[in-house]
Amino acid sequence: MMDLLIELNSKINRIIWGPFLLFLLIGIGLYYSIGTGFIQFKKFKRMLKEVFRKRKNELEGDITPLQAVSVALAGTVGVGNIAGVATAVSLGGPGAIFWMWISGFLGMATKYAEVVLGIKYRIRQIRGPLLGGPMVYIRRGLGKKFNFLAITFALLGALAAFGIGNMTQANSVAIGLSEFGISRFFTGLLLILSVGLVTIGGLKRIAQVAIFCVPFMCILYFLGAMVIILLNFSHLPQVFGLIFKGAFTPLAASGGFLGAGVKQAVRWGMARGVFSNEAGLGSAPIAHATAKTDHPVRQGFYGIFEVFIDTIVICSATALAILVTDVWKTGSTGAILTMLAFQNVFGKVFGFSLVVFSMVLTAYDTILAWGFYGETCSAYLFGPKARNIYRLLWLPPILIGAMGKLEIIWNLADTLNGLMAIPNLIALFLLGKVVFNLTKEFFKNYT
Repeated sequence: MMDLLIELNSKINRIIWGPFLLFLLIGIGLYYSIGTGFIQFKKFKRMLKEVFRKRKNELEGDITPLQAVSVALAGTVGVGNIAGVATAVSLGGPGAIFWMWISGFLGMATKYAEVVLGIKYRIRQIRGPLLGGPMVYIRRGLGKKFNFLAITFALLGALAAFGIGNMTQANSVAIGLSEFGISRFFTGLLLILSVGLVTIGGLKRIAQVAIFCVPFMCILYFLGAMVIILLNFSHLPQVFGLIFKGAFTPLAASGGFLGAGVKQAVRWGMARGVFSNEAGLGSAPIAHATAKTDHPVRQGFYGIFEVFIDTIVICSATALAILVTDVWKTGSTGAILTMLAFQNVFGKVFGFSLVVFSMVLTAYDTILAWGFYGETCSAYLFGPKARNIYRLLWLPPILIGAMGKLEIIWNLADTLNGLMAIPNLIALFLLGKVVFNLTKEFFKNYT
């Protein structure tokens, strides 16, 4: 029975992540890139200024803009940056990284639009934080006739959270810690305890944890990867050649690598890119909608920053570390492949420890952030009281993820992600004019 369900999910997965959804993701990214004058490039300096500027007088909101982007980054900078990128390379070859970059560059514009709409249409629920995200901007921006899309997104979001933000994170951490003799069962229990202690305090407690853990992990992991890249600097020209060649031509088998066609490179690069930066999924605007800000576009810059850090900085660091050390040919996959790259330079004990410690921090943050996303979707469907019930339901699957098989859990997460993205992408297309008008208005009146 289980094998039948796995095969069924695989078939559904192949349909969802086929040409149609990839076309939608690329198309929406191009739509907003062109419509905003390629804001992710043209206004990159302004984006950095907005992210790092000091603020004095803020308007309505629950947490600071920096806390909001930290929560969103907690949801995006996760095991996908470490294990997900490695999986993309092992199954799609080096060419998958090119398509991951494409998803990142276009995803900056998509995430910008999601955040702008999240702020524009957010609402205040009684006895709860500000509520925003695709289900809200679908309902308020498109009207009652599209309410079925809002309900569909909220339902899929509440369910998808258990895959992308819960079980996959616990699974990769458990595999990593098992390399040090720590049982997966014990890892699962430890994660349940540490997650429960924070989620019970709601959004503000999650934000307090995220604003400390996320920058610390990003800097630590990035510096480790940069040491590997710099020590193998002479291999970079060959690596970039493999990336660009593999993006457009099939790559033959080599060592433990089984070979990959262009279709595999596109599929795994785009899927893992979206899994990591979540542009188009509609998750991040749920966190950004709670930010204290005076204009939707101002917070939209944080959406661009989020994808830049996640995909262009952290994911690229992982990919290049794997490729310059040549471990991608070993046949290993997931977190183990990244560990082998770090072992190549730092030795097994320190290298594995650095990767596992980074995974523990990122997975922990991601579980917290996606718990908030899931409870917000449930609150939209069933009211504010559903939040506490969802928080309790959130904990047991962590143990299931820690004990489960990697391939099954990743495939399930991919399926749920794809389904979740569809109603959001439809809304993004229909609400484009709202984003473009807000963008023009901002640059006309705010300097």
